[in-house]
Amino acid sequence: MGVDYFGPILVTANRKTEKRWVLIATCLTIRAIHLQVAHTLSTDSCIMALRNVFGRRGTPAVIYSDQGTNFRGASKELKAVVKSLDQERLKAEFTTPHTTWIFNPPASPHMGGAWERLIRTVKQNLNKLLPNRTLSYEVLENLLIEVENVVNSRPLTSIPVEDDESPVLTPNHFLLGSSNGSKSWVPFNDSPAVLKNCWQLSQILANQFWTQWLRDYLPSITRRTKWLNPIKPIEVGDIVVIVDPSFPRNCWPKGRVISTKPGADGQVRWATIQTTSGIYERPAVKLAVLDVGVCKDTPLNNHRCIPGGSVDSATSRDPTSPNVPISKQTCSHPIRTERIVDNADGRASEMRRMDR
Repeated sequence: MGVDYFGPILVTANRKTEKRWVLIATCLTIRAIHLQVAHTLSTDSCIMALRNVFGRRGTPAVIYSDQGTNFRGASKELKAVVKSLDQERLKAEFTTPHTTWIFNPPASPHMGGAWERLIRTVKQNLNKLLPNRTLSYEVLENLLIEVENVVNSRPLTSIPVEDDESPVLTPNHFLLGSSNGSKSWVPFNDSPAVLKNCWQLSQILANQFWTQWLRDYLPSITRRTKWLNPIKPIEVGDIVVIVDPSFPRNCWPKGRVISTKPGADGQVRWATIQTTSGIYERPAVKLAVLDVGVCKDTPLNNHRCIPGGSVDSATSRDPTSPNVPISKQTCSHPIRTERIVDNADGRASEMRRMDR
């Protein structure tokens, strides 16, 4: 487990403003995170925060953390106070026959890269969301739990799209048994009257975090690089996640690419996606390819696009028909064709491959 701090976050308590800190722990096995509020930066507060994490998530075998000099993204106050943490006491408190605490060497923050990426995405988006906003402690605690659920619902892998009963594996499957704990999402409005309700305020902030976090997380899972460097384009048969900020929170619809459309430069700019709920057309920038090996030889139904963006099933064609050329080339997915009708009597003049 990797451990780090971020903050401070201002909260209102007893008619005055106080500072709160957040201890973030990430599991290096299932890539789940846990956010725990720390009231101070003392060694005792750190021990109690970790005890709360262990009480909810279980005791880890190894705890990794940076020393105070490695807290690059932290505030000056946090850096100064963390240096004063009693590392020997922490080691003595949590080092048991089953648990070991390991501090990374000074001036080596790169050694925590396995968990720093998850920590950074939460830090950055919460800092953008709460720059000058003061919350009550109750709202802050609820918001952090919602943020946990958002990050822990991200997909880790993929499965064949035909298997409707086995969703994409997420960290929440190990923690809750499903991607979101079977909690239904309901929409909220942001009118002034609603903002007076603390519970709905925390939901609004959670929705805003989802939108902000999605913008930050999407580039890390999509195939993007500089224009000078070639990348592998989206291909027919790829398993993708449809990313759209308009989707409900924690919604990760997956599907298989059944056709692609290149732009004037030859690059794939558009794709048709087959999902368990239907067939959709989406631009390539809204698709994240899951780089997990799946069988691409499963036959797919032929589909044709109807003007207006809808998709309809096309009639299957006899491959022995003289109008359908027999290709000797083997490929990893079925070759799909489309008849191009340009004669007055409606007969097809040629065939065009749809898998290009």
